[in-house]
Amino acid sequence: MFATLSDRLETAFSGLRSKGRLTEANIDATCREIRIALLEADVALPVVKGFVAAIKQRARGSEVSRALNPAQQVIKIVNEELVAILGGETRRLRFAKHPPTTIMLAGLQGSGKTTLAGKLGLWLREQGHTPLLVAADLQRPNAVTQLQIVGEQAGVDVFAPEPGNGVGDPVTVARDSLDHAARTMHDIVVVDTAGRLGIDDELMGQAAAIRNAVRPDEILFVVDAMIGQDAVTTAEAFRDGVGFTGVVLTKLDGDARGGAALSVREITGRPIMFASTGEKLTDFDVFHPERMASRILGMGDILSLIEQAEKSFDADQAEEMAGKLASGDGFTLDDFLEQMMAIRKMGPIGNLLGMLPGAGQMKEAIAQVDDKDLDRTAAIIRSMTRDERTDPRIIKGSRRVRIANGSGVTVTEVNGLVERFFEARKMMTQMAGGMGLPGARSMSKKAKGRQQQLQARKNAKGKKGKKGGQERQLGGARTGGDQVGPTGGRPDLDQLLGASGLPPGMQLPDLSALRFGKKK
Repeated sequence: MFATLSDRLETAFSGLRSKGRLTEANIDATCREIRIALLEADVALPVVKGFVAAIKQRARGSEVSRALNPAQQVIKIVNEELVAILGGETRRLRFAKHPPTTIMLAGLQGSGKTTLAGKLGLWLREQGHTPLLVAADLQRPNAVTQLQIVGEQAGVDVFAPEPGNGVGDPVTVARDSLDHAARTMHDIVVVDTAGRLGIDDELMGQAAAIRNAVRPDEILFVVDAMIGQDAVTTAEAFRDGVGFTGVVLTKLDGDARGGAALSVREITGRPIMFASTGEKLTDFDVFHPERMASRILGMGDILSLIEQAEKSFDADQAEEMAGKLASGDGFTLDDFLEQMMAIRKMGPIGNLLGMLPGAGQMKEAIAQVDDKDLDRTAAIIRSMTRDERTDPRIIKGSRRVRIANGSGVTVTEVNGLVERFFEARKMMTQMAGGMGLPGARSMSKKAKGRQQQLQARKNAKGKKGKKGGQERQLGGARTGGDQVGPTGGRPDLDQLLGASGLPPGMQLPDLSALRFGKKK
């Protein structure tokens, strides 16, 4: 959704990076580009004016003039101002002192309230609560049936005493749901209310009556992020007519300009609390202003990526896999398939890659990533016998033809998979010793011991060579009997790259701090 805005902001910043000192003209030109980028993204005009004015004021101050890198300082200012207009801090739900906590959903028809009720119910259930969904939308055809289906998919109970389709009193249903929740030990009640195609007095009156009947602890205004600046008008009308304590943005995975996300909070003064990023019930999470600002500026969203990984992997599997990686030959194609399927559960590969820092510079490559490639890889592996998956070295000519025929691919694709597997296993084995993977440290010492033994054997073999053990030097690195041409030997990569197999200063961070949840 924010791809166009990200591109325009990147263009605005590109001219600053070569400047050692920023002039008034540089600042004015950059702010003009930012203003155009925000207006093209359908951000409300008052928000744009305030945003650009704040950037100008801070860019002309001492924090930029004294900075060693003025361009980076301006980007930092833009990031901080983006976080500010998006809400500043993450806003959490407020729960009642005495259950049940009542949450009321309000918004126009088509904004996704009913589906959002199921997503919110599933999210609350995963947080350890026992939510109850209430079908108080008795106007829209089949709204009650839809909520019942969504509730069943989410594993959440639904209170629907009326059939809907114009039959029943939504205020009575909402009021009775509180007594039902108290009797059935539900600690949270989520009330799905009716919407209209436009703002009218009847809609506001019914929503206000339900609000007065249940006295909700939270009123969430559900807004479609694709409707542009009209979202601000709708939000102001609901704020004045019914009132709400937080905003939920839906359809953030769309290709619209996304100005609503940058406008609603600033205009209404109410925080954005949740964001829906897809059609699946799991495509829903708390809205983090700082993470959204980071993604808009192309800085990635590592924290969200780590949280998704923690949900998809459990501690026992992670420790077992780390041991296999450190041992080298213990990592098989079955393990490779298991890890690949776990990554697939985290969501579309393109979205995961988009969370990495610098992903904005690889948009074309990321756009070409197809999740079906993972399905083809899985089909190839599943077409192998157990022995072939355990020891891929036995996969020769006739076996490769059989696997290709069984999986519906070419022999070339089978060859490519086998070669990539060996390369990946080698790389991950090297990385396991230097990344601090949980459970891999004791194994990495053994792997280092074996590496040293192999290196000693190579050196001994080199001394018995034709030159009588004469060693040559290349760039200060001593080499043994492996010679490449008359000008010198091959440097010892283990010594140059270190235990992790990566150049100095580029070793990957210690991932032992990751907290994987236990499997339920």
